[in-house]
Amino acid sequence: MNLVRIYARVLSLLGNEKRVALVLAAANLAIAGSQFIEPMLLGRVIDSLTGKPGDWGALAPLLIAWIVFGLFNIAAGTLIAMYSDRLAYRQRYRTLSDYFQHILQLPQAFHSDTHSGRLMKVMLQGTDALWSLWLGFFRDHLTSFTLFFVLLPLSMFLNWRLALVLIVLTIVLAALTVFVVRKTNTLQSQVEEHYSGLAEQASDALGNIALVHSFARAEAEVTGLRGVIDKLLAAQIPVLSWWAVIYMLTRASTTIAVLLIIAIGAWLNFQGKATVGEIVTFMSFSGILIDKLQSTISFVNGLFTEAPRLREFFDVLDTVPAVHDRPNATDPGRVRGQVEFHDVSFAYVGGQPAVRDLSFTASPGQTIALVGPTGAGKSTALALLHRTFDPQSGSITIDGTDVRDMKLTGLRRNIGVVFQEGLLFNRSIAENLKIGKPEAETEEIRLAAQRAQALGFIESDRHGFDSRVGERGRLLSGGERQRLAIARALLKDAPILILDEATSALDAKTETMLLAALDEVMKGRTTFVIAHRLATVRKADKILMFQDGRIVESGTFDELVSANGRFAELARAQFMAPPAPTET
Repeated sequence: MNLVRIYARVLSLLGNEKRVALVLAAANLAIAGSQFIEPMLLGRVIDSLTGKPGDWGALAPLLIAWIVFGLFNIAAGTLIAMYSDRLAYRQRYRTLSDYFQHILQLPQAFHSDTHSGRLMKVMLQGTDALWSLWLGFFRDHLTSFTLFFVLLPLSMFLNWRLALVLIVLTIVLAALTVFVVRKTNTLQSQVEEHYSGLAEQASDALGNIALVHSFARAEAEVTGLRGVIDKLLAAQIPVLSWWAVIYMLTRASTTIAVLLIIAIGAWLNFQGKATVGEIVTFMSFSGILIDKLQSTISFVNGLFTEAPRLREFFDVLDTVPAVHDRPNATDPGRVRGQVEFHDVSFAYVGGQPAVRDLSFTASPGQTIALVGPTGAGKSTALALLHRTFDPQSGSITIDGTDVRDMKLTGLRRNIGVVFQEGLLFNRSIAENLKIGKPEAETEEIRLAAQRAQALGFIESDRHGFDSRVGERGRLLSGGERQRLAIARALLKDAPILILDEATSALDAKTETMLLAALDEVMKGRTTFVIAHRLATVRKADKILMFQDGRIVESGTFDELVSANGRFAELARAQFMAPPAPTET
């Protein structure tokens, strides 16, 4: 994506503000025309003063017109500054919220591959760059572009010899700018990579502050960050040096242009081919032109600097979610909970199949336990149920309807999930619990907390349900976070419940109490339990034993133990005595 395409994309995002943008554009065109006319009026005034002395009849209209155009420039410039600011800020935050909504809808696979620190950096720097370019476009850039395409051609009709001086000067500076852009393009991309590395490294350290402290890593992390900064500066300084050269050449061109206009204009004047007024007009033109050239080079420099950030921003914005609503997707309402897997297979990108040929049925109200070694495909299977991913083959149905034919929000509204790690926002306990049911009343929240064995520690704090839990719930213990996660799922009251190692962070006493509560809660709803501790799945209606992404055994606890297969081996290893040896 080259600079022109990037800039066109930036301006295309103003579609929501089309009416205001068109008015501001028209005002810029008017100002450009006015700024072109003012030097002409100045030249006419000079010619009038050097012509017939005291001819006020010719001079007065020129002065009045000059004053009118000057006042118009002031008024129009003020209005452009005011409304371009408002437009740029409105669109900046609208785009930021659209980007935020977009990345939240991207699948977990995308977030697994992309650091959250990078996504935050891309969002903030990208929208800052957009705001700056929008503001600059209406305040300076459009007027500058118009003057180049209007002032230079029209000046040929005033005096083509003097106009050629300005045209040659513009071409030289434009060529130098293109040269510098090409020279530094790769370096600037490296600079942006180092900026992303800086954001990732800092975010990693701050997100794992307990690890940093426990292993005395503070000095090492700072040293690592300084190493990234050194690389960033090594790439950035050559870029800055090249643009400093262009800046100085542009400043020097002001003096060069004026001297050339005076010298060539004097020679033409002696030959009767240019008036004093024309010389003054072109001196004013050169001043305006150089000022606009400086503004344009500053704009190109800014666009060049921001281009890698904007590329990153647009790359993320253009990422299409792998999981999305089909055109004919419908909202299922509240489902009964009949879940069926039909020959389902799925593999992560570039990896071996995570699950293969899964087929099983869970009737409404049944509890299905998924057991097996780590990496056997248990969590992946249930992630497919609530469409974290979609299977490459086979289908999953709820009440006979393929989950891919349901709207994502409708599907996930029917499924409550308690993950292995208690995931919490840095908000109050009440706000975290109400994520599953925003309209929940206080009594409902209390009841859910009580059933999850969480009410005791909540009410022991003087702020109760208004207590904040800290970033990722760090103000709470692992068991407390998990109990809140369970309470949140209970409050949601979904007909399908997924417990992914939901009791792994609890002590034995709390786990026993919680399992008793869950027995009551699981009645009437389809429940899937992933567990490594087999004591938690004794009462399951059906146990599915996973191995290498396949279901290798299926049955009740007693049936599988009696079968003396892999499940029985696992059960004996955990808490059962080995069978007595057979007498011979």
